Amino acid sequence: MTDPRLMISVSGIRGRVGHGLSPEVVARYAAAFGAWAVAQGGSRAVVLGRDSRVSGPLFHTIARAALESVGADVIDLGLTTTPTIQMAVEHHHAAGGLGITASHNPIEWNALKFIGASGLFLSATEGAQMRALVESGVPYVEWNQLGKTTFDGDAIKRHLDAILKLPFINVQAIRARGFRVAYDACRGAGGAVIPHLLELLGCEVHEINIETDGRFPRPPEPIPENLGDLEKLVQQTGAQVGFATDPDVDRLALVSDAGTAIGEDYTLALACRVVLRHRKGNVVTNLSTSRVVDDAAADHGQRVIRAPVGEVNVALRMKAEHAVIGGEGNGGVILPELHLGRDAPLGVALVLQLMLEDPRPISQIVSDSPRYAILKEKLDRPNAPLDTVYAALRAAFPDADADTQDGLRLGWPDRWVHVRPSGTEPIVRVIAEAPTREAAAQLVERGRQLLGQLA
Repeated sequence: MTDPRLMISVSGIRGRVGHGLSPEVVARYAAAFGAWAVAQGGSRAVVLGRDSRVSGPLFHTIARAALESVGADVIDLGLTTTPTIQMAVEHHHAAGGLGITASHNPIEWNALKFIGASGLFLSATEGAQMRALVESGVPYVEWNQLGKTTFDGDAIKRHLDAILKLPFINVQAIRARGFRVAYDACRGAGGAVIPHLLELLGCEVHEINIETDGRFPRPPEPIPENLGDLEKLVQQTGAQVGFATDPDVDRLALVSDAGTAIGEDYTLALACRVVLRHRKGNVVTNLSTSRVVDDAAADHGQRVIRAPVGEVNVALRMKAEHAVIGGEGNGGVILPELHLGRDAPLGVALVLQLMLEDPRPISQIVSDSPRYAILKEKLDRPNAPLDTVYAALRAAFPDADADTQDGLRLGWPDRWVHVRPSGTEPIVRVIAEAPTREAAAQLVERGRQLLGQLA
């Protein structure tokens, strides 16, 4: 039986080290994933990598042995980023990839992220197939079928080279500008990647927390309230932009030249503004992403298509819609020309390209755009079905456009509210955005009232 302290989502499993996530759990799930991936046919290779977390080296060693025990040949990247693992799966034509990272979770957490042969995180169906092996028993191989491990030390270089070769990233012109930038890695894996990328792009770099020891000096999620030190660094150095990444480097947050964290939704919005100058087509993002992305797309005559929350859901929709760019409002930028995964190094290059093409400072680009207030609430999940809440919301707001892909999202030209059950916690998320905080609060409060009636 699954430990209730272990959180299972569409992209993997996670838990607090020693409280749900144990060496035995890591071994069992890594072996199940390796057996499932190899059984798909085509390859025995599985790419393995980790972020900088203190528990990472231990779980990395366990996962490598577990993969070998089911006949998988491990391609070990060592300390790396999640997007680098995804790209390495594609490069090696591997059966899958396993990332040992709890992304933005606090220091006591770790996790396993499962990646399929396509370089995408497992779909809900694929994840269920893999987890079935955990319950029914992992098919370990005999002594003469054990896998072996090889090491790939060039994966990060290939990743950065691919970014710099994108046709609309003008490396020489960016280098000639010599942008002054600040960077906070939060002692995550980004310290081994982002400073080097910035140097390749000719930037004057001022950096903090670039040690890759996983001893996070602050909460690692790159949201505005956690970026005070980066804001100060931008102000002290006169940097034109500040960059912050989460521990596994798939999310990028920005601090403007004014020394103000501008919110993660702007990362995707600014990336859209540069990509849509060079590529025309659809933009895909999730149902809980800010309208600043819609405004950026509209300024270039393009439309935004919404997908359920979750990177794999956005990536699959991007593929189906032939989107030219997409991502999530948590700072995750996805560019199909590179790969179908959130990629913070890509986001860095795109923001610098935008700064090259647009003479306005980041602070002015933001101030010239429509502004919104976004509120996010976590409410206890009632025992009763949520359909009653959804029906009441639709009745209360008959003039709204309703989207039922993932809970219920009601939208108007300048505001929206999204009510959805969490996939990993016994809560309901209510997120609303409007031109003012008061208007957003009214939408959240309506959701709270209706949920309260079911309690």
